[in-house]
Amino acid sequence: MPPRSLEVGSAEMQAARTIRILRAEQGFSQWQLAGRVTAPGHPMSNTMLSRIERAQRRCDADGLVVIAEALLVSPPMLLQRPTAT
Repeated sequence: MPPRSLEVGSAEMQAARTIRILRAEQGFSQWQLAGRVTAPGHPMSNTMLSRIERAQRRCDADGLVVIAEALLVSPPMLLQRPTAT
């Protein structure tokens, strides 16, 4: 079996950008958002979140769902280009 690619794909790059933008728009620090993600039982440090936002770490579907919930948006919203608010 060939090794699985650990590269971040285009959808993950878009999610990383959208997470960073939404977090900033809502006034959360990375530490605060990581706490909101961790509270419902999905442990995430601010370092992990930082790496996700910089597209240096992959984020699985469960992680995207919990981050979306913490940002009060739908998971598909994280995969779309953010619109000006």
